[in-house]
Amino acid sequence: MKRLITVLVALIVCSSSFAGDTLVIAHRGASGYVPEHTLAAVAMAHAMGADYIEQDVVLTRDEVLVVLHDVVLEHTTDVAAKFPTRVREDGHYYAIDFTLAEIKQLLVGERRNDEGEVVFPDRFPAGTAILRVPTLEEEIQLIQGLNRSTGRNVGIYVELKQPQFHERENMDIVGAVLQQLYAYGYRDSGDRVYLQCFDAPTLRRLNDHTEIRLIQLINDDDLSEQRVHAIAEYADGVGVWIRRIADAPEFVAYAQEAGLSVHGYTFRADQLPRSIGSYNALLDFFIKKINIDGLFTDHTDLTVRYLQARDLR
Repeated sequence: MKRLITVLVALIVCSSSFAGDTLVIAHRGASGYVPEHTLAAVAMAHAMGADYIEQDVVLTRDEVLVVLHDVVLEHTTDVAAKFPTRVREDGHYYAIDFTLAEIKQLLVGERRNDEGEVVFPDRFPAGTAILRVPTLEEEIQLIQGLNRSTGRNVGIYVELKQPQFHERENMDIVGAVLQQLYAYGYRDSGDRVYLQCFDAPTLRRLNDHTEIRLIQLINDDDLSEQRVHAIAEYADGVGVWIRRIADAPEFVAYAQEAGLSVHGYTFRADQLPRSIGSYNALLDFFIKKINIDGLFTDHTDLTVRYLQARDLR
């Protein structure tokens, strides 16, 4: 029933929606300027004017939700130096093998790939590791505290990372996330919260147990109208890679007509598509021409400035 009501409301307002409603979602915080998923990145994104700030979450061995983009630790922390013997046979250091106390000993720096190379070498100095891995609770407390002190109402945008992996490790990340969100007042579709996941069965399970808005992340090429209607049965929106949207712009209209919001990822001023000459041109295409409903960006400030300059905010 919840999804049906959402679809009906969206169909009523669809024709009048415009880019002025575009949500600015800080991708892993202000990750274009400071290491991703740190409290510094959260505070900076909040100050830059984000509407929502993203949290990717995984569980520790003692079942605490921490904010990490990966289920492994080596891409953003010094875990190999601090705990060299804790590597699994596949060469990875899994967060789920460490207690929160152990993870809090780690320092966070700029993201590195599997070869150890810095992904964005012109961002925050790669050799500077002065930050820590936050818990989901710490990020929520910081955002709610900043909301109170600034009078703003910035939301949270939580991604459940690899729920099936957690199930194989005998941990229920879905239940842990709902418990944490409910404890801080995030309970229904009217609250400033989204839950996102790539795993459709997980979202279907969530749809049966919560009124929180759900986003189906898509990482394949199936952007058909048929798929849109299937997703609308259990979710409130979709998160799609912007290059796939560019290849199938009609998908946005399909989704919006079915009552789904479309949030594109990831907008980066320092990683533009070859055919785009500037960050503003990239935003022009997706906001003015395609009319997406929200966007994940590493550069919240540039996005907010763009919207303000065009009286869209």
